Order: sequence, then structure tokens, then C-alpha cells
Amino acid sequence: MSRILLVDDDSDTRSVFREKLELSSYEVDEADCAETALGMLKEFDPDVVITDVRMDGMTGLELLSRIKESMESVDVIVMTGHDAMNSAVEAMKSGAFDYLVKPVGLKELSTVVGRCLSEREQVRATAEGGIPEAPEDTGQKTVVGRDPRMIEIYKMIGVLARNRTTVLIRGETGTGKELVARAVHNHSLHSDEPFIAVNCTALADTLLESELFGHVRGAFTGAVGGKKGYFELAGRGTIFLDEIGDTSPDFQSKLLRVLQEREFYPVGSEQPKRTEARVVAATHQPMEELVSEGGFREDLYFRLRVVEINVPSLRDRKADIPLLANALLSRIRKETGSTVRAISEDALKCLHRYDWPGNVRELENVLIRAAIVARGPVVAPDHIALGPWKHGRATGTVEPVSSEDEDVTLDGVIERQLRRVLASTHGNKTEAASLLRISRSRLTRYVERFGL
Repeated sequence: MSRILLVDDDSDTRSVFREKLELSSYEVDEADCAETALGMLKEFDPDVVITDVRMDGMTGLELLSRIKESMESVDVIVMTGHDAMNSAVEAMKSGAFDYLVKPVGLKELSTVVGRCLSEREQVRATAEGGIPEAPEDTGQKTVVGRDPRMIEIYKMIGVLARNRTTVLIRGETGTGKELVARAVHNHSLHSDEPFIAVNCTALADTLLESELFGHVRGAFTGAVGGKKGYFELAGRGTIFLDEIGDTSPDFQSKLLRVLQEREFYPVGSEQPKRTEARVVAATHQPMEELVSEGGFREDLYFRLRVVEINVPSLRDRKADIPLLANALLSRIRKETGSTVRAISEDALKCLHRYDWPGNVRELENVLIRAAIVARGPVVAPDHIALGPWKHGRATGTVEPVSSEDEDVTLDGVIERQLRRVLASTHGNKTEAASLLRISRSRLTRYVERFGL
């Protein structure tokens, strides 16, 4: 019979969980704190420990570390209702079997415990060892959210901390792909090395190649001296290639060589250089379509997506809006000197009704404006301006502005919308492209086409 030790300072939680687990024919014991649990380990000899994170005295994460030091074969399931990003990453890095966010449903608990014990049996059958000790956490956690898909991302970040594999991050513009990339770097063994972010659409091919690989003196007009590229400057750190799906076939070929051979040629040089930098790439493009249409190399695509992380859009995790709003307002206060301390329930309802085409980045811009125009400490509905459209105040619906004499041809509609969006973003093309859900390079083509 499998033995399970419950560790939680809430007696009601322990009682409910114990009853459920004993109905599944497990032998269950319980402890009201981590210190008591440590004293029970040798005598009770559990297969699985289920522990809360926040308790008086020793935390659940400290208990996890102590268990892995002395009884590595014991599996630990961590659960908490606080600090989802911080504790999820730390727990998975330290070797937790899984991480659950309270309130934990009994069905979810049974499923995770069953999976844990099933995998233990497989480990015994194949005589495999336990989970290796993880490196110490040194990074800053900046991703926010408790949606189940975000929790899975946190756990994957913890797993990636133990290796240097290539990662492809996918998601719509503005979802926070760079924040995820930074979290991967900040929790890695080489977090003290540089993290270098490169927007692949912001540079022409020749300049992008020179920035990444460097160049030698005389490589091109104006190259009066040699220059080290980002791959050399990064050392064993991370190169983050944003919007990788918009790069040219020629650049893709050169990047493929870097990933395959771990070496590159500075522009104008015949001598290769080695690189130990980790590559994390990101895109909002439908990569499978690009590959099938010949716009992206299939071999490079598979090299990049050794591990793939999909960041959900904000409209698909609206329950996270209060958490995100509070976190963003806290940062906005420090950056702008605003006195705003909270957001009203009615203002939150407005945010919930909106579809957020620009995702978290758009939410941040909306809250920056709200913090500036708010006269008191609370953001109210009147302070919320959503997108370059006219809004119905009572319902939060979005209505297009129109007039009878407008050009209703497709080009006319596109040009008119571009003008509105660019006006609303004060000419910021990156923000405008985010709101329009198109790449910055595509927006630039439209701007040139209509002479905006």
C-alpha cells in the first residue's frame, strides 16, 4: 500500500484530503508543519509528500529541499495559493513532482497522486534513479498569472533551468514572450551571463548578420574596425531572437549553422568562431504554414522548437486580469510617480469585457494612461480608454467611427484604420502593429504604400 504524508497548517484541508486519499486505498498520515513532517519521514517512510508552501516556521519549499537532500526517492507535490510564478519555478527547479494552485479540487488531487505513483512504479521497474539536484535560483520573476496554462509555463521554466536546450516561444504580439525568455535565462545555470534581445524585424538582413556575428575591419563600407557580435558577447548566456518567423532564407541558413555546429563566421572573415550561447526564439507567425509555403526552413524550425512554449492570449486568460492589473499598476507607480493604488470593480469589469487584441502590452498602455489621468488613488471606468475606437461607456462595446463620405474601398478602409491606430499610438509603429495584430515589417509596408 502506498503511503502519503500530508503537510498543511489548515486542519480542514488535511481532513478533506485525507478522507479522499484513504478512499483510494492509500495509507495517509498528516503533519501541521514542516518541522513535524521532517521528524515523521524515517518512521512513516512515505512514497509521496503533499505540502503547502506557506506555513509558520519552515516553508514547504524548504521542506522540499530538505527531503531531496536526505530522501531523494520521495516524491513531493507542492501546493499554494500565493506567488504562483515564484514558487512554481522554485518548486520545479528543486525537483518537485508537480505544483498545484489552491483551491485544489479532489479530482485534480487524485489525478496527480495517481500519476505520481504510476511513474514511481515505472521507475522501479526500470531501475532508474531519482531527480537530480537543481541549481540555486538567482533570477527575477516577472511573468504574472495563475491561469492553468501559465502555471504549466512556470513549471517548464523550472525544468529548462537544468539544461541549455533551444527554446521556441510562440504567442500573439504583446503576450509577454520576451518576459518568458528572460525568465528562462534568469533561472538558468548561467543567469549571471548576458541576456541579449534582438528584434529580427527591426534590422535589415546585412545589419542583423553583423550585429549577431560581428564583422572584421574592411568587411563593408564604413567598417573601419572589427566588431564583436552578440553571439560572442553573450558568452554562455542567452540570445533572444524575437520575431524569428520574419527572417530571410539567407539569414535562416546562417542561423542553422550556428545551431548545428555551434560556430559562426563574422562578416568578412574566413575564420569561424565558437559560441556557447543558448538560443531562445519567439514568433507570432503560423510557423507550420510558413514552412509548408517555403517561407521558413523546415530543418531550422525543428532545431528551434526542441522545447516549445505557447503563451496564451490575454482574452483566453481573462481571470488573470486583476492580478496583471495590480502588478502593472505597482510598476507604473514607481515609474511615473502616480498616486494610484487600486483599480475599482467597475473598471475591472470594463477590462474584462474587452477582447485585448494587443494582449498584456495593450493592457499596460491602457493602465499607464489611466494612472496619468486619474486624479485620486483609484482607477475608475472613466479613466479607461480601450483602443483607437469609440467606446460605449455603459457596455464597453467597441464601435467603429464612420461617416457617409468615407472611402469604403478596401484600400480606403485599411488606410483609414492605419491613420487612427498610428494617431492613437503617437506614431509608435511597434505598438500600432501590436494593436493591428500584424508584424512590424508588414505595417511598415502599409505605411510606405499609403505614404503615411
